[in-house]
Formats: sequence, structure tokens, C-alpha cells
Amino acid sequence: MDARAIAMGLAFAFIWSSAFTSARIIVMDASPLFSLAVRFLVSGLIGVAIARALGQSWRLTPGQWRATLIFGICQNALYLGLNFVAMQWIEASLAAIIASTMPLLVALAGWVIFGERQNALGLVGLAAGVLGVVLIMGTRLNDGVDLTGVLLCVIGVIALTAATLALRGATSGGNFMMVVGLQMLIGSAVLFVAAPLTEEIFITPTWRLAAAFAYTTLMPGLLATFLWVLLLNRVGAVRAATFHFLNPVFGVAVAAALLGERLGPLDVAGVVIVTLGILAVQLSRKPAAARAKAAEAR
Repeated sequence: MDARAIAMGLAFAFIWSSAFTSARIIVMDASPLFSLAVRFLVSGLIGVAIARALGQSWRLTPGQWRATLIFGICQNALYLGLNFVAMQWIEASLAAIIASTMPLLVALAGWVIFGERQNALGLVGLAAGVLGVVLIMGTRLNDGVDLTGVLLCVIGVIALTAATLALRGATSGGNFMMVVGLQMLIGSAVLFVAAPLTEEIFITPTWRLAAAFAYTTLMPGLLATFLWVLLLNRVGAVRAATFHFLNPVFGVAVAAALLGERLGPLDVAGVVIVTLGILAVQLSRKPAAARAKAAEAR
């Protein structure tokens, strides 16, 4: 993995993780699914407008259309929708921690479905990441946590895994910003149907709601998703997914700074273990890449 890919991954991880805090702020003053549907509508329209300004086409490949549809439903409607609902009852940092288990699910699916394998160092790195997540999460469970919120986040991360694997088909053929915009509009359409059926819609206008909504629309909504698509195209689903292990690192830190959520010694220890796990996974890829380049040279 080259320096540019690592920089993209770190930027994505920080912006993506900060969305848990902005979501927590939004659901204090607005119904979760309806506010998320509006966010996706705005982000999607902006994304499509930018794509057209860049000369990108509506004519996606069949694989891109299929993946865009799955991504819009699985990541936007299910993963983010369930997380927004869960954020009414659980801390933003806990939601970020649960989301960080996604790389394991991607690696497992890659092995079972696509025949991909991790070497010993990669497996150690993944195991370390899980250990760090468990360490951080253990303190939350001991303090008592809403299990309904946890369950919604777990279902959401499974949906995110499916969305990540689906983007394998959307990262060839170009038109990346168009893909980003269209999958948001798909998520918006699904949530506009689900919201009135599952919740009492309300909006309490406040400055914090306006600021959080603007931030989450432009940064996690557009920029982070665009970086994610580019990263998947550059390094593949399994390697890109390892950056989700940084969700506890950034998610817990941002929630502690902005929401005053607790950051204890075990959280710090878990963050260190997670970071070492990420490093091990990335280093495990270098020998394989070197062998591939040598084979091409021959």
C-alpha cells in the first residue's frame, strides 16, 4: 500500500468516524430516519451535480448499477439508518467501536466467497484489532448499555460489509462521483419511505442541528464516501476495510472532545492495540505486492 493510499485511508477514517458524533447531535433535535433521508437527498444532488460538472456520465456499467443499488440500500439505508436510530440510546463512541469490526467480516467473506487468504502477519493484525475493540467495548458493557441499540449497530455493520464487497463492481469504469451521488439518492428514497412508517417525524430548529447537519452532509456524506470509493479502487476491499479499525481511535476521541463521552485507561490501551493491528495488516501486504511486481518484471 503506497503513501497516497495510506493518506486517503487515514483521512477517510477520521471523517467517517466523526460522523458518529455529528449523528448523535442530530438525533437530539430531529427524528433519525427522516433527517438522514434529507441529508442523503442533499448530498446526492450535490454529488450528481459535481459529477456532471466534471463530465462524468449517467451511463454506468451493469456492474456499477448493481453495486450502486446494493451500496445505496446496504450502507445508506441500513447501516447508517440503523446507526442513526441506535444513536438515540447508545453513545457515539460505542457505535464507532461496533462499526470497526467490519474488516473482520470483509476478510471472512473474502476468504469464504472469493477464496482470498491472509498470511500469518495479516491474521495477527486482524486478531489484534478485534482484541482492541473488545477491550474498549468491555468497559461499556460493564457500565450497562442499551442492547437494542447494540443490536441495531451489529445488523448495520453486517449490511456495511455487504456494501463494501458490492463496491468491487463499482470501482471499474470511472464515474466515481456519479456513483457516490446516485447511491445516496437511492438511500434517500428508501429512507423517505421508511421514516413515516417507523417513527414520529419531528425537527427542533437549533444552531447545533444546523451545524451538525451541514457537516455530516458535506464531509462524511460527500467527501468521505468519495475517498472510500477511490480507496477501494486503489487497494481493494479487504485492505481498504482495515482502516475501519481506526473507528475506535478517532470515534472515541471525537466523541470525548465534543460530547464529553468518557475516555478511560482501557480505551487508550485498546486504541494502541488497534493501531498496531492496522500496522501489521498493512505490512503483511508488502511481501505479496513485491512478489507480484517481480512476477510482472519476469
